[in-house]
Amino acid sequence: MKIAIVGYGKQGYSSYQYWREGNDITLCDKEVIIDPPSDVKLQYGDHYLDNLDDFDLIVRSPKLHPRDIIAANDEAIASKVTSNTNEFFKVCPTQNIIAVTGTKGKGTTSTMITKILEASGKRVHLGGNIGTPPLDLLSSGITKDDYVVLELANFQLIDLKYPPYIGVCLMVVPEHLDWHSDMNEYISAKKQLFINQKENDFAVYFAPNHTSLEVVSVSPAQKIPYFDKPGAIVENDEIKISDNIICKTSDLKLLGKHNWQNVCAAVTAVWQITQDIDILREVLVSFVGLPHRIEYLREKDGIDYYNDSFASAPDATVAAIEAIPQKKVMIVGGFDRQLPLEDFSKNVKSNSETIRSILLIGASAHRTSESLKSFGFNDFVLSSARNVKEIVADAQKLAKPGDAIVLSPGFPSFDMFKDFEERGLLYKEVVKSL
Repeated sequence: MKIAIVGYGKQGYSSYQYWREGNDITLCDKEVIIDPPSDVKLQYGDHYLDNLDDFDLIVRSPKLHPRDIIAANDEAIASKVTSNTNEFFKVCPTQNIIAVTGTKGKGTTSTMITKILEASGKRVHLGGNIGTPPLDLLSSGITKDDYVVLELANFQLIDLKYPPYIGVCLMVVPEHLDWHSDMNEYISAKKQLFINQKENDFAVYFAPNHTSLEVVSVSPAQKIPYFDKPGAIVENDEIKISDNIICKTSDLKLLGKHNWQNVCAAVTAVWQITQDIDILREVLVSFVGLPHRIEYLREKDGIDYYNDSFASAPDATVAAIEAIPQKKVMIVGGFDRQLPLEDFSKNVKSNSETIRSILLIGASAHRTSESLKSFGFNDFVLSSARNVKEIVADAQKLAKPGDAIVLSPGFPSFDMFKDFEERGLLYKEVVKSL
């Protein structure tokens, strides 16, 4: 079979490894591939999407929009397009797939679900957008009784053809509008996770968010809200489900009320499989979160340092501001996708008593400063820093003993860094060296 793998990133390489035996593979990428496999053909440059109708199968990498493939060829080619995620659903040995989507909190929720199921004695495989390409999970020997937990972003969902047993939709707010044509397409991509579910499947959603409800509305599955009964709720500072108290919110090691949503999502999803309160409590009160998510690093000279590099949208930065109670210097900025800043600036103003200053960095700095000024917040500094060491030095000039310095950019990293992980790791290195 003639196969074109379009986009040769992490999932592109995973797809090559899966299809390499017995197939004629061409790697298509706009950029030159460094040290490509010796058993493939190559199609580079501005015309890397041309003539794909010559292939029997086209494997789309997540960041490549399906419309770009169609635009370079024709509508009929869509029937030949698949993805790493689609193929995994197609061949996965177990039907016990739990898939988590939403705008923020997917990785945290997916990891909590995994840890709870593992603690209950299940064999669980975690992957997707959280780091391990779905097809790579097959090498771990998945059996029909195992569980698979997938974190799935809009990039993977937009052309998904298969349903999960349990689908979870967290809060959905505007995001990735530089990739989607509009918000409606972003929501439609999320709906693909639910649209093919069956009546005996489950669709878990965040009740207070009307967009989350809209996403799961296309599902014929049993719809179960969280932050509302019969799903998990927060009541009297306790996490509860079906009138069972699991733990107090003060027992959670995860910072911030926004993480209560993630906890309730995980509990509601897992409740459909196991209802062991002791196991739920044990996992929830010991889970410390994932790297780069409001991650406490250290104290130095009376100042606490936090790494929240994963925060690539303004809403996530607001969550960090609200999660850390002490006075703080917020490091904000990056690649500007032109998302609205009104709600961010309004929330900054309402939380101004806990903000010492905001250090604005990157390409978004000027637009963010104008938005903050329009809402009457002027405690910000525009930084000309060119690297993380200079950024931290600028932040230290603004902080006082007892404060926190928080890297919570609210924007993607692409103007200065490869990705949020590089940004966070560099920040951690600098802070560690202080």
